[in-house]
Amino acid sequence: MGRVRVRKFCEVEDREVRTNEIGKGYQLTKEQVIPISEDELRDLPLPTAKAIEIEAFVPLQSVDPIRIGEGYYLQPSGQVAAKPYKLLRMALARSSKVAVAKYAWSGRERLGLLRMRDDVIVLHAMRWPDEIRSPEELLPPPVELTDEEIDGALALMDSMTRDDLEGEEFHDAYTEAVEQIIEAKREHREPPKLQEPEQKAGQVVDLMAALSESVEKARASRGEDADVHELPKKTAKKQPAKKATAKKTTKKAAAKKTSGRRPRSA
Repeated sequence: MGRVRVRKFCEVEDREVRTNEIGKGYQLTKEQVIPISEDELRDLPLPTAKAIEIEAFVPLQSVDPIRIGEGYYLQPSGQVAAKPYKLLRMALARSSKVAVAKYAWSGRERLGLLRMRDDVIVLHAMRWPDEIRSPEELLPPPVELTDEEIDGALALMDSMTRDDLEGEEFHDAYTEAVEQIIEAKREHREPPKLQEPEQKAGQVVDLMAALSESVEKARASRGEDADVHELPKKTAKKQPAKKATAKKTTKKAAAKKTSGRRPRSA
């Protein structure tokens, strides 16, 4: 197997170009590109071109987590910036708030969130409101859930609740699986395969049974007693009693007729 390389080719000069020959530009039309140099970008008439500008301070709970992206540690640039850096860090720590700021990165102005982590300020990239897709078109079709099913889900949550994220289960199992494949192929043997449980086609899943099984597995994996209280079972809906009309029957007796009604009980 050979390695595939990407070659950068100039359509105007009809030749391959080096990285240091490539610049930035704005495509105005199909045939016209306006070149923009690094010096021009560096001297943009924007405060955020060279610094992080804080716009507001808000509670962290007021920021939708879907808007928060990757985090980066911030380091003060020299002794001059050390005091403002520490002042902001202590203010964030005492106020229990986060700062919303603007900064320039990768050719555009971005929104960021500044928060405390230990004794360091962390900058999280934030998404602009128009970058977030509406989930309306992704909503599942309407379904009905019973109170018993919701109680079963809550029981599963309780069995899986913990105080931290420390443990053997919180590791990169995907990388380990890829390493096992590489090692197996290096030794010319069959890579390990995942044993998937057999499931019959068209089989209807019992949600309550699945929840109960999940609770048992969760507790067993944490070394707890795997025996769990039986989850609430579905109860049949009470059907309104149907009124049946009693048919009159006649008994052939000596000049006596009886009705089909039941006698009242005392």
